[in-house]
Amino acid sequence: MNAVLSSRIGRVKPSPTLVATARAAELRAAGQDIVSLTAGEPDFDTPAHIAEAGIAAIRAGQTRYTDVGGTPALKDAIIAKFEHDNDLRYARNQVLVSSGAKQTIYNLCMAVLDPGDEVVIPAPYWVSYPDMVGLADARPVIVPTGPGLGYRMTPAQLEAAITPRTRLLILCSPSNPTGAAYSRADLAALGAVLRRHPRVLVCTDDMYEKIWWADEPFSTIAQVVPELQARTITVNGCSKAYAMTGWRIGYCGGPQEIIAAMATIQGQSTSNPCSISQQAALAALQGDQSCVAQMCEAYHERHDLVVAGLNALPGIRVQPGAGTFYAFADVTQAMDALGQANDEAFTDFLLTRAGVAVVAGSGFGAPGHVRISFATSRSRLEQALQRMDAALKH
Repeated sequence: MNAVLSSRIGRVKPSPTLVATARAAELRAAGQDIVSLTAGEPDFDTPAHIAEAGIAAIRAGQTRYTDVGGTPALKDAIIAKFEHDNDLRYARNQVLVSSGAKQTIYNLCMAVLDPGDEVVIPAPYWVSYPDMVGLADARPVIVPTGPGLGYRMTPAQLEAAITPRTRLLILCSPSNPTGAAYSRADLAALGAVLRRHPRVLVCTDDMYEKIWWADEPFSTIAQVVPELQARTITVNGCSKAYAMTGWRIGYCGGPQEIIAAMATIQGQSTSNPCSISQQAALAALQGDQSCVAQMCEAYHERHDLVVAGLNALPGIRVQPGAGTFYAFADVTQAMDALGQANDEAFTDFLLTRAGVAVVAGSGFGAPGHVRISFATSRSRLEQALQRMDAALKH
């Protein structure tokens, strides 16, 4: 029998990060020594007090359905977090908890986009943004940036990208994959453009807020431009800051009508996020935050090591980031020197010749680059840099 699939599936590609991670795992299983720098998740264990809260929830029998959009206690903790960290104020009916921020953003796309709508996405972008827009039958409008712009979209680019069909702008700061971030001045300038286009909603993905080492404090756009809060969905989660990727807790704050629509989508797809994970997330948000600072310090040290090491390699250039655990390297010169046709061929070269797995930049909308995750030990990072140096020179 030939399966008859929807036209929708033709608009979706497998995640290149997952593909690269799986390829490295296959080679490792076959006996090859592979240093994998592909996965976008912390290498730390979930802090003990958070894990214990999950265990306690199981023992206390907190294993039943919760409210679709999250428990009242967790919503209150999220409200307190937004007010304390971001100077944003929400009521419970303006907060939604989901099974990861990816589901949060998918819910948003399904709730607000119609066929023919356009969504502005600066590139490099997180690989899932365009595909989620496509699943909602809308059209991603990609705005290319690059090293010359510090991988940040300018106000002029945003203005040029907006049309009468534009419904949504997706921002990610600090960025996966580049680590670049928008300053307060940058956000204010983008906000000045958005004020002229009242139909355009804003989704700001602040997942890496806590992995931050820029000189000025982290800012999110609704905080900098309060007039936009009424049409901004501020997305965050526990996965990266608290090393809780597998617990699958994301959340957002936004306009009540949009949050209600997103909850309806969630109620007919997955229903509530895991009850155990919600109790762990409550402990994460309300508990001692020193674990976050310790992990961030380790990432910052690795960032400095990797950026310096990559810039010492022939034909590779990388700009320092403001946060995250990624370095995004321009490898066009190295590709040309090696005769590699594209960044995917270059990543295959590194995998087969150096035993180092990275992700091709084309999957992030930036051909000629590679994304390197430094969410692994310093010794493995040093080993990867040495292997890359030997392969590129010889």
